[in-house]
Formats: sequence, C-alpha cells, structure tokens
Amino acid sequence: MSHEFPYRGLKVLDLGQGVASPYCGMLLALYGADVVKVEPPEGDWARNLGGKYDGGQQSAMSLTFNRGKRGLTLDLKTDAGRAALRKLAEQADVLIEGFRPGVAARLGVGYETLKDVNPKLIMVSISGFGQTGPYSQRPVTDAAAQAFSGFVNANRGPDDVPHRAPILICDVATGLYAYQSVATALYARRDNGTGRWIDVSLMASAAAFIGHRSPEAWLEAGAAPALNVPAGSYQTKDGWVVVAIVNEPQFVRWCGALNRPDLPADPRFASFPQRAVHEAALVAIIRDIMAGETSATWLDRLRAADVICDPVTTYQDWYADPHVVAVGGASVLNQPGLGELRMPRTPGAPPSTEAALTPAPRNGQHSAEVLADFGIPTTGLLP
Repeated sequence: MSHEFPYRGLKVLDLGQGVASPYCGMLLALYGADVVKVEPPEGDWARNLGGKYDGGQQSAMSLTFNRGKRGLTLDLKTDAGRAALRKLAEQADVLIEGFRPGVAARLGVGYETLKDVNPKLIMVSISGFGQTGPYSQRPVTDAAAQAFSGFVNANRGPDDVPHRAPILICDVATGLYAYQSVATALYARRDNGTGRWIDVSLMASAAAFIGHRSPEAWLEAGAAPALNVPAGSYQTKDGWVVVAIVNEPQFVRWCGALNRPDLPADPRFASFPQRAVHEAALVAIIRDIMAGETSATWLDRLRAADVICDPVTTYQDWYADPHVVAVGGASVLNQPGLGELRMPRTPGAPPSTEAALTPAPRNGQHSAEVLADFGIPTTGLLP
C-alpha cells in the first residue's frame, strides 16, 4: 500500500451510468483500484449527451468520469448476462450501482443476496431519492435535484427568476459523497472484516451541498438575508469582473477604489443589513461606475486596495493562466482517437496518481480480458 495508490488490488464493479456513480468509480480508480465499468450493449446513456467523439463512442462526460477503468459489456436482459454479473459481484470488494431501487435485487446482485456469499462486499446504491420512501421510484436529473433541494430558489438572477446552475453540481457532489462513504467503509472493514450497504441519493447530496442555507432558512423564518451586498458580477468596458466582500473595511476600500469614498457614510449603505435593504440603489451606482473602465483597470485598482476580485474567464483562460500552469493545476490525458486532452487535476491527489490514469474505455473494450480475470466463461457473452 502507498499514499499514491492505496487501493491497488481492490476490485470494483461500476454499474452506474451518467455522472454520480461513474465519478465515484473514477475516484477509486484514481487511487489504484481495478474498476470495471459494466455497461449494456447500447452503452451508458451519458456517452450520448452533448458532443460525440471518437466515432460516437465518447462524450465529454464519459471521457472525464470513466478514466482509469476497464470496459465490460453485459446484456442483463439475458440469463447469461445476469449470471456473469452475479459471479463478478461475488468476487468484488466494492459494487457501485445506480439502478432504480429494487432493480439490483431483481438482477440477482442486491446486497441481501450477496452479503452471505461475499460478506466483505461494500455496496453503494446511488439513486435520486434514496432506497426507501414515497419518492424512491421517481427518476431524477441534476436539474431536478437542484430544484428540489432549494438551490434553484436561492439562485435568482437580477430578473428574480430562479435559475439552475448549467453544470452538474448535484451529480458531482453525489459522486463525492458516495466516494467518501466507500472510503470510510473500506477503512472500517480493515478491523471488522465485513462490508456494508450504503444508500446515497441526489436528494440528500444536493441538500447537504448547500449546507448552511437550510439552518439559515429556519433561523430566518424562510427569508434568508442577502449576503455581502453589493458583491457580485459587474460589467466593464470589455468584460466582467466579480467582486467579493466579507467585512465592512473591504466595502470601504472598494468605495475608495471607485472614487466614491462618500458611499459608506450614506445611512442606506452604512452596514451589510442596510445595504441589503437598499441593494438596488447601491448596485445601480456601482454598475454605472464599473462600466466606465476596462477589466484590467479595475483589477489593478481593486487589488491595490486589497479587495477580493477576479475576472470572469473561460475554461481556456483557466488552463492558460500562469498560476495554474505554475502549480500544475491541469493534467494531460492521452485519449486514443482524440489526442491530448487537458483536465483539472483532482484536488489532493499526487500528480503521479493522475498521470497513471488510463484513458476512458470504449463500451466493452476489455470484455474478454475482464471475464478471463474473473474466471468467467465467455460463452454467450461476447459477440
């Protein structure tokens, strides 16, 4: 065992599709686990979301969240496919599944079925609303989880319209929570020798991810105050700049940089609570001033005043940024058929672990190899 690859030798079955389950599996692969991605003949549906690459075999999602895995195709609609899956599960250390509640049991790989023949198995079931409860059979997407959790309600634009985030924050958060649950269970298994069944849902993960907003809603009787007004995004002559303030001195310094040192003395703007009440008036004043200069000018002035700020940039800007380059913030993946792809490095992971990740497999790319490793005859399983 090493710090770089503590899970080397661990056998993981990743039966999930989309993002949450595959991300959990990818993180286990990052630290050395042998992760087998099991897909139906038509493939993980995430392979077809967005742009399609490598002859239609990959999407940006599949390329990102399936790194480090081996690909196995099984048709679980057949007796042979279900029997093979059962044999794989009986030998696995970890099984990740993202079926609707009850489906794994019907396929013969439910925890109650497997725990007697594989008592060390750690099984994590990832679903929309959890394994029990009146909503357990509902399908869920990231956008639906954002809405149900209260995130969309809190994320209102200047038009007061609630907006979903255009990134898969709930799916990714769920994958992270699932991974930390598996990691914790693996640590406990070293002493007690037994596995466990872990229930992780997008519903719970989305709510946990927005953290303090829930108790805040109770404390404020459902009307959470606006935070850090007038922090936010401001348009300049040639772009956008985000300014953040967390205390009163920062607001005073910002006003000095705006050449409006009188603003903090205005009773309407003298404190965070007062600025929240008069937000529209204050933001309009600042918006007009910020629009008069370039982003570079404002960044120089605000940073000189020790005000937290950054330009609104693109993903390409991030990769090219000298700080990101200096700290090795990006990793390079050599993906067959696509060449070199750059991705953000996983926080906390040594560079050597990320560099060792193999490219995301095509559906079923390693089927024969995986079946042989698990001692499963290929009859009726391979084309």
